[in-house]
Amino acid sequence: MTNMREEHDALGDMTLPDALDYGIQTARALENFSISGITIADIPNFVQSIAQIKKAAALANRRIGVLSGPVADAIVAASDEVIASPKRDAFPVDIYHGGGGTSANMNLNEVIGIRANQILTGKKGGDKVHPNTHVNMGQSTNDVIPAAMKITAYGLLTRLRRAIEVFVDVLLEKEREFADVVKLGRTCLQDALPVTLGQQFGGYREGLERQLPDLDRVRQMCLQLPLGATAVGTEFGTFPGYKAAVYEALTSITGVTYGPETNFFDGLQNADVWMTISSTIKSIALVLNKLSADLRLMSSGPRAGLAEVELPAVQPGSSIMPGKVNPVIPEMVIQVYFRVVGNDAAVTRACEGELDLNVWESLILNCISESASLLTAVLPLLAEKCIKGIKANVERCETDARGSLALSTVIATLFDYQVASEVARRAATEGKIIEQVVVEQGILSPEMARKCLDPLLLTAPGRFNALFEQKLSV
Repeated sequence: MTNMREEHDALGDMTLPDALDYGIQTARALENFSISGITIADIPNFVQSIAQIKKAAALANRRIGVLSGPVADAIVAASDEVIASPKRDAFPVDIYHGGGGTSANMNLNEVIGIRANQILTGKKGGDKVHPNTHVNMGQSTNDVIPAAMKITAYGLLTRLRRAIEVFVDVLLEKEREFADVVKLGRTCLQDALPVTLGQQFGGYREGLERQLPDLDRVRQMCLQLPLGATAVGTEFGTFPGYKAAVYEALTSITGVTYGPETNFFDGLQNADVWMTISSTIKSIALVLNKLSADLRLMSSGPRAGLAEVELPAVQPGSSIMPGKVNPVIPEMVIQVYFRVVGNDAAVTRACEGELDLNVWESLILNCISESASLLTAVLPLLAEKCIKGIKANVERCETDARGSLALSTVIATLFDYQVASEVARRAATEGKIIEQVVVEQGILSPEMARKCLDPLLLTAPGRFNALFEQKLSV
């Protein structure tokens, strides 16, 4: 026979199986909010972040003498268990729940309180440790949840930063490998002056590397918490010495130096920091989207497309066309970008809030977490299954570069624009390359034409400056 226990809250009584690790308010949340199948336990380290706050609060309240040693020790022990290995079934609250995160906060209060009771009495039931009176002492959902969100986000952004650093190194390797692979530049999807494939990869690398300072800046924003603000920012419900003690404890627990917001009212009312964080994540995704979209174009064909590079084949590309291979990894990355953009739009609306609290924080956390986690996961896949194995089609790249009418720019530089325009017109009309026309018209000798119209010569100042020095002698 299943053992049961009676629990009470402001709405009444409920009989729960004693095997449950949570209590009545969590049970009500299950009845009311089970909609997405995504729970607070699915947000990486969110449950642990709340448990770290509960532990810090218990230590602080014991230190200032308002919580007894045995109760504080039991709460700390129960919190440590959650921090070390949270049971997924103990935290079933759907991420889409109303009340500004009350159900998430109470879920942790109940699980920790029930376990603390069990540590002290051997039973899950009883009020030796009450979820509100003791576990939630000096706290409100309104300061606990946004504080836990920032602690969670700091970890997510730190992991994303590490993934970007590793990926940047992979791009740098390809930049060096392709340093002398000359190819046709393209502007407006039309032929332009030549570049090297290495220069192109250098652009991707720099674009992503440039995101790191912004990522560091928003990570620093996560170090200021509204913890201690309690319900509306007045700190009512805390006791003298609590704020300093709780931040000292939290820093010791996490190994990260957290501090209070300069204005608790701002910290509870305004969520624009999350827009800034989301925008930074979106910028990272945008750079990866550009890289991936370019790889699709550059590898297109291979016989009737650009075919400048060959991407690693990781799986067959068609259920009907043998031999077809698709750029599936870049396509996966592009879809991640689409998702990040959608999450950013949701975060923007959710940051609007009203009056003394933003109640849409669960959605904000879900979107930020998903975006950061997707990018952190996709970066090593893009590196290992695509970037590292890219091969340059050197012959095709050079042929296209030599055939570009944009090489007439050299003639415009050495002579004048009108001469160059006529050369380009004749080359286009007769289906010839610029080098052929300038030799046929006696504009340059065959030797000078080969030298001056070498596509690689035009890819960097150090290479083409000598061309200008010889201009007067041509």
